[in-house]
Amino acid sequence: MTYQLHYWPTIQGRGEFVRLALEEAGAAYADVARGDGEDGGEQALMEDMAGHDRPPFAPPYLVDGDLVIGQTANILLHLGLRHGLAPRGEGGRLWVNQLQLTIADLVAEAHDVHHPVGLGLYYEDQKAEAARRAEEFRTHRMRKFLGWFETVLARAPPKTEGGGGWLTGQAPTYADLSLFQAVEGLRYAFPNAMKRLEPKLPRVIAVRDAVAERPNVAAYLASERRIPFSTEGIFRRYPELDP
Repeated sequence: MTYQLHYWPTIQGRGEFVRLALEEAGAAYADVARGDGEDGGEQALMEDMAGHDRPPFAPPYLVDGDLVIGQTANILLHLGLRHGLAPRGEGGRLWVNQLQLTIADLVAEAHDVHHPVGLGLYYEDQKAEAARRAEEFRTHRMRKFLGWFETVLARAPPKTEGGGGWLTGQAPTYADLSLFQAVEGLRYAFPNAMKRLEPKLPRVIAVRDAVAERPNVAAYLASERRIPFSTEGIFRRYPELDP
């Protein structure tokens, strides 16, 4: 069965975390709003979202048969068990979900740097507030989030000096794929801050590099299916926010 992924057609956004899992799994899926015809485009997306008995609050959402699953972490919890991208035991699944929810917090804070006052306002309407928020994010929050993932990797089994290589040990999970995307987004939005921070994050960067080299992910990244970063997505590059 082909999954139906519903997300905005022109940006990576939160939908990209789901795309990476689907691509890594080699799962058949339709990126519905990016298609041609009456099902494609933003208007059709909004109409479809409102038409379900259990309507999602916002994209992304995934249709899997009779299931309509919203919220990125919830979608990945479903896909992880289906496609071997999470441990089968309850404790392991909950731990990977916790990792994913922490990435979601990081992503939300990265977004709020350029929209600290209100989502309905343009960046130009809140530049002064964004500059203050960006300074805190660059100097404190990025280090706190990514430093925590560095610690997780150092403590992952097997208990060796180098850790286990992946967030849960020897096997990659959807959380590793999402950590890759978070690092890529931060490199795009805050390249100067990341250059200063990355030498302190060897394990995090090793995960980023290992994900990029996985055959299915590498093919996806080189394809036209991978939408470029832009100043319309979650991670936005404004040079004045990253001196």
